[in-house]
Amino acid sequence: MGSGCVLVTGGSRGIGAAVALALGRRGERVCVTYRKDAQAAERVCEEIGRTGGVGLAVRADLAEAADIEELFGAVDAEFGGLTGLVNNAAILEKQCRTEELDVERLRRVMTVNVIGPMLCARNAVRRMSTRHGGGGGAIVNVSSAAARLGSPGEYVDYAASKGALDTFTRGLALEVAGEGIRVNSVRPGFIYTEMHADGGEPGRVDRIGPTLPMGRGGRPEEVAEAIVWLLSEQASYVTGTFIDVAGGR
Repeated sequence: MGSGCVLVTGGSRGIGAAVALALGRRGERVCVTYRKDAQAAERVCEEIGRTGGVGLAVRADLAEAADIEELFGAVDAEFGGLTGLVNNAAILEKQCRTEELDVERLRRVMTVNVIGPMLCARNAVRRMSTRHGGGGGAIVNVSSAAARLGSPGEYVDYAASKGALDTFTRGLALEVAGEGIRVNSVRPGFIYTEMHADGGEPGRVDRIGPTLPMGRGGRPEEVAEAIVWLLSEQASYVTGTFIDVAGGR
């Protein structure tokens, strides 16, 4: 992944933290974003440093375009280049049916889960594309099995946002394939992260895990390995594709 850095949005917890730590163990320079928990982000960066990498924590609210611009400015100032982007940050709101959705919730979910990653990708392409004098790189969008399953009765808005991210993944991959940038997606299934508590059911994976073909929920580290592989040169001929890390569902 070269001499620049890999930017991992939402890297203070869950899958994002697992990705950042896995990159750190490979000696990478990693920028981790967080929105609220600065201490958690700093702990991730400290662990990255202990295992041979270099970590930088930057606060950024992906609902704010100005924050995204400042984030990439910080990456430029600290690392002087970008070799990878992991669009991981996302939000999930309380479980409900479609008729209970309100417009402000829809705006929040779509802004953070769709517009935010698209703006991050725009800034990454401006830096990595050979068309702009860059040295190439890789983008991995963290989608969800919900994009395929729809999350009826729970999070149809979240599922729709991830469906949009899937479409963006495919379109951007084709757009920049000849410019040294690979764009792929990982779609986690039921993974043990704190996000389920945000939706009002902390034990959701315990409830659903036994019904999956593999009989259990997944770990963030299992998703992280797929993401790190897609960022690596070992995936040099892979673009515009999707890896489901969902226990067979």
